Amino acid sequence: MTRLTTLNLPSFHRTSVGFDRLFNELERTFANSQSDSYPPYNVAELDEDKYMVTVAVAGFTMADLNVTKDGKVLRIEGSKPKTDDSVTYLHKGIGGRNFTREFVLADHVEVIEARLEAGCLNVLLQRQVPEELQPKKIEIKGAGETIEIGKDYQ
Repeated sequence: MTRLTTLNLPSFHRTSVGFDRLFNELERTFANSQSDSYPPYNVAELDEDKYMVTVAVAGFTMADLNVTKDGKVLRIEGSKPKTDDSVTYLHKGIGGRNFTREFVLADHVEVIEARLEAGCLNVLLQRQVPEELQPKKIEIKGAGETIEIGKDYQ
């Protein structure tokens, strides 16, 4: 059985214009947080401009979770109130410790929504490039047309 120990995203780089920095930051974050893998998460490409970060938060309620975007940093935090010490667990496999996960987002990436479903927090991201920064088609003039030097072009 093969275990994934590194994050390899070159295929995403080829199809995601404008997200190069996002994937570089995710790679860096993943490499630096190998020892702290709680809670586990996925980053999925839904289409050319939409992505979803899914964090496994079993045992946390909506009141225990906080999702914020500060500049280019998406921060997901979970904090549980103190548990009842009168309960004796024979096995406790559901993590309930507090956590903070941070993701550095690319330019023009906005958080569309965050939804808690079946023990997973899904955060939908979308790249929204402003109209003035989007590519523009340039008209190509024919060889017979003359260009006047000094003419004010619009």
